[in-house]
Parts: sequence; structure tokens; C-alpha cells
Amino acid sequence: MSELFSPLAIRSMTLPNRLVLPAMVTRLSGEDGLVNEDIRARYTRFSKGGVGLVVLEAMAVHSAKSGPLLRISSDEFAPGLSDLAKRCHAAGPGMVVPQIIHFLKISRSGWRQTVDMLSLADIDAIVDAYGEAAARARRCGFDGVELHMAHAYTLSSFLSALNPRKDDYGGSLENRLRLPLRVVERVRREIGLDFPLGVRFLGDECIRNGYTTVDAALIAVRLARAGVDYISLSAGGKFEDARVIPGEPLYPYTGYSGDRCMPGNQYPDGANLYIPRAVRAALREAGLETPVIAVGKIGTKALAEDVLASGTGDLVGMARALLADPDLPNKWKDNREDRVVRCIYGNVCKSLDENFRRVDCTLWPKKLGQAPESHDEIPPKWAENGSRIHAEYRHGAVLVRWEKATDNEAVYGYQVFRSKKAGVLVHHASVRGVSARYEDSRVLGGESYTYAVRPYDLAGNRGPMSESITVDVPG
Repeated sequence: MSELFSPLAIRSMTLPNRLVLPAMVTRLSGEDGLVNEDIRARYTRFSKGGVGLVVLEAMAVHSAKSGPLLRISSDEFAPGLSDLAKRCHAAGPGMVVPQIIHFLKISRSGWRQTVDMLSLADIDAIVDAYGEAAARARRCGFDGVELHMAHAYTLSSFLSALNPRKDDYGGSLENRLRLPLRVVERVRREIGLDFPLGVRFLGDECIRNGYTTVDAALIAVRLARAGVDYISLSAGGKFEDARVIPGEPLYPYTGYSGDRCMPGNQYPDGANLYIPRAVRAALREAGLETPVIAVGKIGTKALAEDVLASGTGDLVGMARALLADPDLPNKWKDNREDRVVRCIYGNVCKSLDENFRRVDCTLWPKKLGQAPESHDEIPPKWAENGSRIHAEYRHGAVLVRWEKATDNEAVYGYQVFRSKKAGVLVHHASVRGVSARYEDSRVLGGESYTYAVRPYDLAGNRGPMSESITVDVPG
């Protein structure tokens, strides 16, 4: 069996496989911060798909206003969180941990609180809030807890090379680590020695004068020696390069660092894997076996397996790929990758979050609010006269069109295959089922390109490949 499906023990929890759903924004909760039916449906769906570790979206350890965000800041939230943990455990074999977060204030005027505005009493209160929230997570029946130290939020801002404080909490790396280490120490004291504690932080800030994997390697070693049980790595997502929109609060994923946090289809697969590779190597060199979760546009089984085989990571994190198809782990386990609904990395989900709207996948049938679930075995089919695929070069791109396929339930989408100079056709892109066209702008003059499309349904069953069509692009 693939190493992806080998178990991994982390203190008192044993993950059934090496696949991880990292925490991601859903905007499904209400202003009250309570678990609701939409939250229950979203996460039990992920659990049912067979992922080894579900990290629930960031939930606040304090009571500051923030719009729709889950909370774990007092016991009033415990009943809903306990019920969510039970439902996820019942739905699938994986473990479930909440990600807990502290954030600073921000206003629509453009003003935002920064770490140098915090008093020493404020810092002590942050430590207390994390400790109490982590203890609450254990009482709620979760399998561990993850501390959010990434992106534009409080602990990440202390770690940042741009931390402006002039006291013992700023300046040198050791000083910038002081608050995160205090939080780890306090949380460990509250949860006990047997309860798993993870941390997610940035392996590269991806901003001018920000820290890179050089500092990230040192941060990881220090956190692991302090008692952190696993390290999850992200990139970017900072306020420093955020796009300014008058009348709207700054959103930290709108600049280049935001692109690097969620690499879109303009980036190569595995775009951020240099980060876990460097950090894990530093941990091993220090004699530490702390597991590392590698992320960064991992969407195929071959790439996920290579992450483990190459020593890049010990676990494989996939957010958007699992949003597109929560059943991906079960399909991979059963050697059914040809039924996986592949993320197109168009980042519509990211755009929805930027616009403060509910985060769904653009591939899902509209108004469903959830990835479709089907056990159908009948694949889509073309009409008797085939797909009638047509392609033409115009205005610097190749436009491919075809007649829609049919299915006994519904056509979910189409895979577009492409080859150059009559080579082997390989997966090039995916489009939604409501469409019957694809525009390929990545073509060069003087080249010859061949295209074919293949429909798939709600269960991921692939229909037959269409006829192929070749286009000569003028030199």
C-alpha cells in the first residue's frame, strides 16, 4: 500500500493516513461564533471522505469583534464544539483538531492595531487566552490542538522580521520567539503531556525584508524543542503588501504574499515545497523527529507520494484539492485517482473570502453549498455523433469548443487534455460542467497543439475521451 496510507502516531492520537486538511476559512459561521448546521455539514463531509487529520478553521481565543468566525473563548461555545467533534469522529476514521487564533484590531478606515501597541499586560492576557482555549479544546473531545502562528495574525506578527517592538518581544529572533514560546509553554501546562500540540507558522513571509526559510528553520527547531508535536508550514498572507480598497478593512491575501499563500494556476504544482524541505532538513539535522506537514498546491497522488518519498514532508496538506473533492483520500486509497474531481486552482474560493462571502468551490453545482456526493457507477457519454470538438487560434489563444456530454445524474465537469507536436495527451486543465469551452492562452507561435476533452460526473466517473483536434499556431 502507498506510504500515504500508513498510520502515524503523534502522542495520544494515531492518524490513519498521511493526508491533512489544513485549516481554511469558510465564512459559514454566524456573528455569534457558534457551531451551526453549515459548519457541521462541511466538516463531517471532509471526515467522511477519509482524510487522516481534519484541522478545523481558525477559532478565536478572545472575544474581539471579527464578523463570522468560530470561537472557543468561553464555555458557551463548548456544547457546539463537542458535538462537532463527535460528528466528525462518527463520520470517518480521521482525527480532528481545532486551530486556535488571536488577532489584532482592524477598521474599515484602514487603521490596524500592530504588535508594538500591545502592553505587557495585553501580552500576558494573550498567553492566558491561548491556555484556556487549549484546555477547552481538550474538554470538548478533540484529538489535539493547533496554534495559529501564521499569516497576518498576532503570533505571526511577533515572529515577523518586521516586528517593530523595541523591548524583549522584538528585534532579535530569540526575542521575536518569546511570546510564541510562552504560549506553547502555557498551553502544554494546560493540556498535559499526552495531548498533541501542533503549530502552523510561515516558512517564508514572501514580503520585502520578511524572513525566509533561513529563519523558519530556526523557528521550527526552537518550537520543537519547546514541546510542539507537529509543524504545519504555510507562506505569505501578510498585511504589508495587501491591496488598499477605500472603505474596506485591509485583507492580507490580496497582494503577492497572498498569491504565494494560495498558489493559483499560474504557479507550478508543488510551488511551496521548498519550504517544508528546508525546515524538515533542519529539524532532522538537530536530531528532532517532529513531523512536518508540507503544503503548496499538491493535487495529484504522484506528487503527494513524492513528498513523503523524498523526505520533503511527513504529512501532505491539501486544502483546495479537498474542497474540490472531499472524497479524494478514499479514492486514492482505492486506486481510483481517475475518479478524483481535480481542483482547477482558479482561486474563486480565495476571491469569495476576499469579498467576505461564503467560501464554496466553483466546481460544485450552484446553490448546493457542498461538494456533491454520489455512488453512481455510470459514466457520462457523448451524443451519437461524438463531441464535435472544434479548435481555432485567434487573438493569441486557442479556443476549444465541444458539444456537451450527458449523464444519468449530471455532468460535473470536463478534463481538457493537450499535447505538443503530436505527443502524448496529458491533463492540461479542467472546466465546470456548465461550460463547453476552454481558452488556452499558454501557446507559442510556430507550435502545433492537439486537444481532447473527457467528461466526468458527480461521482467522478470519466466518460470516453473525445476525438482529438490539432491546431497550428502561426509563427
